[in-house]
Amino acid sequence: MENNRTSNKSGLGVFRATGIYIGAILGSGVLVLPAIAAQEAGPASLLAWALLLVFCTPVAFSFAEMSGQQPDAGGIAHFVTRAFGRRASAVAGYLFYFAIPFGAPATGVIGGNYIAHALGGGRGTALAAAALLLAAGFASNAVGIKLSSRIQLTLVVVLVGLLALAVAVAAPYAKAENFEPFAPHGYWAVGGAASLLFFCFAGWEAVTHLAAEFRHPERDLRRATWLTLIVVGVVYIGVVAAAVAVLGPGLPGSAVPVADLLEKGLGGVAAPLTAVAAAVLTFGPLNTFIAGASRLGAKLASDGVLPRRLARGGAPGQVPAVSLAVLAALTFVSFGAAAAGLASMQFQIGAASACFTAVTAFGLASGVRLLRPGSAAWYGVIVAAAVMVLVLLFSGWALLVPVLLGAAAVAVGGHARRRGTLDDAADEGVGKPEAQEAGVRT
Repeated sequence: MENNRTSNKSGLGVFRATGIYIGAILGSGVLVLPAIAAQEAGPASLLAWALLLVFCTPVAFSFAEMSGQQPDAGGIAHFVTRAFGRRASAVAGYLFYFAIPFGAPATGVIGGNYIAHALGGGRGTALAAAALLLAAGFASNAVGIKLSSRIQLTLVVVLVGLLALAVAVAAPYAKAENFEPFAPHGYWAVGGAASLLFFCFAGWEAVTHLAAEFRHPERDLRRATWLTLIVVGVVYIGVVAAAVAVLGPGLPGSAVPVADLLEKGLGGVAAPLTAVAAAVLTFGPLNTFIAGASRLGAKLASDGVLPRRLARGGAPGQVPAVSLAVLAALTFVSFGAAAAGLASMQFQIGAASACFTAVTAFGLASGVRLLRPGSAAWYGVIVAAAVMVLVLLFSGWALLVPVLLGAAAVAVGGHARRRGTLDDAADEGVGKPEAQEAGVRT
């Protein structure tokens, strides 16, 4: 086995790694999902946010542990290969790669709507802003991970400051009675809210594809995970609690809850700050997910389950230009469909969330086989895997998307094996907990 303590001296340090992590998790979903979750479960939606944060802790650390053992652009697909073989990894890879054309346009439109609201524009302004944000995400990755990570670290600092400001200026308008009735639709509705909110907690799996770009993956991934959990937890719970306490019954009907919080305390000054917050919140996850997916596409191509041309530029430090271009084309086709009214934002969010939840469940199931049995991390992934499967069951009709993608991956993988382009010999040793062999602390 390759030495898991080797380092990439020209790679990313812990602060840039943290910037990438926070940018991946703290996305544009927080701009709109507090209102959507409140429609589903009322003030009790706070429980969904808190529970997902708790259960994402073992998810985050198990992924950091497995990525630190063997940094690879395949990310979760690589974990699944080690645990279950290449047939299963093709399914996991397809779910993540092809989820981006669903999730990225929805992310861009959410940010675009906020920017249009701040500027006083209409639907045309929102779509133009969304297109520019999508283009910025792809352009940033076209120039390389080093520059994009510097940009993201700077923007994360600005973002956290703006969201903290929104909570602080709105706090004087909070009312305890806005938390009553706490669960108007019953506590079962918290599960439905959680399935939608997973869109706000997806991102740990995106960073696994970038582990090989870090200077000291084993050390820096753990440190960045701790820092990210603290920042994301404080920001999410703070913003959502403030939205419920300040906006009250008006929250479910708000299209721009964070903007409403800023306007409560700042009046007209809130507009430009809202536009900046929306742009930064949107760019962060787009930048990280595109970076991870483009590298995954190159890895899948080298494994023979995507066209070979996509494998170009897949080595650490390089730009997977062909995979990036294909991803951009699919994303803008999906964005065009949404702009033409052929696909709703709720459909795109639901489809992306179902795919990312399934990918996360795949990764956690891999952890059960790869991490040391009986360790804290091992017990953590068992619990988290069960929760992710439960969240996935609440996805409803959106489950069709990962099912169809999984079927396509199986079909393509079978064709690749018949052609001899999928190396089944790589499945030797599948399921072996390599952390035990290498003496890694899990």
